Amino acid sequence: MTRTVPGRTDHVVVVGAGLAGLSAALHLLGAGRRVTVVEREALPGGRAGRRELGGYHLDTGPTVLTMPDLADEAFAAVGERLRDRVELLPLHPAYRACFADGTALDVHTDADAMEAEVQRFAGAREAAGYRRLRHWLGRLYAVQMRRFIDANFDSPLGLLTPDLARLAALGGFGRLDGRIGRFLTDERLKRVFSFQALYAGVAPARALAAYAVIAYMDTVAGVYFPRGGMHALPRAMAGAAVDAGADLRLGRDVTRLERSGTRITAVVTDHERIPCDAVVLTPELPVSHRLLGHRPRRPLALRHAPSAVVLHAGTTRTWPHLAHHTLSFGAAWSRTFDELTRTGTLMTDPSLLITRPTAHDPALAPEGRHLHYVLAPCPNTDIGPGAHAWSDLAPRYRDRLLATLERRGLTGIAAAVEQECLVTPADWTAQGHAAGTPFSVAHTFAQTGPFRPRNLVRGTDNAVLAGCGTTPGVGVPTVLVSGKLAAARITGTRARPAAAGGGHR
Repeated sequence: MTRTVPGRTDHVVVVGAGLAGLSAALHLLGAGRRVTVVEREALPGGRAGRRELGGYHLDTGPTVLTMPDLADEAFAAVGERLRDRVELLPLHPAYRACFADGTALDVHTDADAMEAEVQRFAGAREAAGYRRLRHWLGRLYAVQMRRFIDANFDSPLGLLTPDLARLAALGGFGRLDGRIGRFLTDERLKRVFSFQALYAGVAPARALAAYAVIAYMDTVAGVYFPRGGMHALPRAMAGAAVDAGADLRLGRDVTRLERSGTRITAVVTDHERIPCDAVVLTPELPVSHRLLGHRPRRPLALRHAPSAVVLHAGTTRTWPHLAHHTLSFGAAWSRTFDELTRTGTLMTDPSLLITRPTAHDPALAPEGRHLHYVLAPCPNTDIGPGAHAWSDLAPRYRDRLLATLERRGLTGIAAAVEQECLVTPADWTAQGHAAGTPFSVAHTFAQTGPFRPRNLVRGTDNAVLAGCGTTPGVGVPTVLVSGKLAAARITGTRARPAAAGGGHR
C-alpha cells in the first residue's frame, strides 16, 4: 500500500488549472470530493495556454498530443468522454522528418505503412529492423506503464517488482542510442526514434533506454491534433470539471497557505481565503516549495532540462513540403546535444520542430493565412545565456532561425511573416519557470521514478504535488498521469491504467 493523505479530505483546493491540475480535479470529483480550482491566469490551460495575435490563435505550450486515452481517463472519472467535448484528428503522417542530405521520411503509426516507408527510404534490412523495434517498443511500454509511470512511489523499494526484472531483460537500463542501434543502422532512422530523449532533457547517448517509451507514444500509439488547437484540451477539461461541480476561480494568484501544525487549513489568494481539507499544488517546484515554506533536501541540486526558443509566425503563405509536424534535422547530432546539455551554447547546426496547425484547422488564422510554430531547443539559463542576455540575443537569433528555414526550403519566409511572437528563456523565466525552461527537471537517472521529487511533502500531511516537476515527469501524457496520481494520494483509489494499445483509432 502506498501512502495517502490522512484525515479528512472532503474539500480539496487545486492550485493551477493546467493539465495536471485539471486531471487531478476530475479524478477527485469522480471520487466524490468537493473541488475548488484556483488559477492565476484568465484562462485555464497553464503551459497549454492560448494567445491571440492579429487574428491568429496561438497555442503557447505543447503542440504534440499523444496517448489521448490518458485524458479520456480523466473525463471518464466524471462520467464523460473526451470525444464528446474535443474533436481529435489523427495525424497521417505523425511527423515528416527532413534531413540535411535532402532526404525525407514520413513517420506513420500504422505498422504496415511505416514498414513500407522505411523500405523505400533505407531498404529491406532496415524495414525488418523497424518491425523488431516496434515490437520491442510495445513490450517496453507494457512493462513500464503500470509499474513505473502510472504509479506512486514511497521509496526506491517500490521498484522491486517482477516488472523490474522484465524491464532489465528488455535492456531498459542500457543506453537509448545503443539499444535503438540494435534494430536500426541508418543514422537518419535512429534519430527519428531517439530525438524524443530531448523531451526528457538527456542526450540519447546518456539517456536510459527505458525512455524509448516516449518513441512508443509518438510512433506507435499515434499523434493527434485537437480541432481548435491544443488549448482545446484544457478548455474541455475545465468545462467537464465545472459541469461535475468544481468551483473554477480564474484570475486568482495564490499568495500563501495557512496551516495548523502539519496540515494546510486554507489557501489564500489575492482575492479571498479558501478553507480546505487538502491541497494539490501544480505550480513550478520552487513556487510550491515557497508556498509550503519547505524545500526538500537533496544530495545533489536538481538538474533542469534544456529550454527552447519558439517563433510563432503568422504568414501569408505556406510551403507544400511541410506536414502538420515537421522535424528538420541539421547535419550535426552528438554536437547538438553537447551544446544543449553540456557546453551551454546555442545550436550551431539546429534541429527544429516546425508545426503547422492550420494544416488541419484553417480557422486558427485569418482567411488565406497560415500559422507556423518553430521550436528550436536551446540551453537553459543554468548552463547557457542568462535570462538578461536574451534581450540582445533574441532579435539576432530570430534572424538566424529564419535564415536556417530559408536554406531548408522555406523560401521567402521572412517576407511572408505578417504577425510574429518570439518566446525565449527570458520569457519562460518571467513566467516563473526554473532555469528558464518550460521542460522542468531533467530525467537523469537520479531524477527518475522514485528518485524524482515526490508528490508527497515531508512535514505537511495534506499537500500533494502534481505537474512535470514531480512524478512521473515531463510531457502531456505524464503530466495527465501526475494529476491522477496526486488525486490517488488523497482518495486512496487507483484508476485503471491506460491499455498498452495507445490512443483512439
